Amino acid sequence: MDTTLLIVKPDGVQRGLVGEIVGRFERKGLHLVGMKMMTISPELAAEHYKDHAEKPFYGGLVRFMTSSPVVAFAVRGVGAIGICRKMMGATFGPNAEPGTIRGDYGVSTSFNLIHGSDSPESAERELGLFFGDGELQEWAPANLGWHYDAAEELA
Repeated sequence: MDTTLLIVKPDGVQRGLVGEIVGRFERKGLHLVGMKMMTISPELAAEHYKDHAEKPFYGGLVRFMTSSPVVAFAVRGVGAIGICRKMMGATFGPNAEPGTIRGDYGVSTSFNLIHGSDSPESAERELGLFFGDGELQEWAPANLGWHYDAAEELA
């Protein structure tokens, strides 16, 4: 099973969308293994977005991500990274398909509600930035057998 990081960004928190966004992933069948509300420090934002450091939007992105609390959470499930990316929708709300988080709630090309890891490598790195040792829970929902066929890989 994959574990991935998701962050409800400051605009999603300020607009009162945390419950709706987290609930979509739970209803899909992914299970929460960690969650915290926090204000991201400039240092953490810089480390998290270091791949964008040379891009023209970098300064604004760091200011935005440190402007207000966020909710960082981790979900686990078979194919979780790809599923989450599809559920988030295209980067810019006006371009995102209806039925996706950004398609249903995003209207801005700057404020796009949610971040999600884009690969197993970035998920591992980002989870390490936002969650310390012992903060992610090892558990499985009692109804896990109703989410996956027994032939699917659940390890």
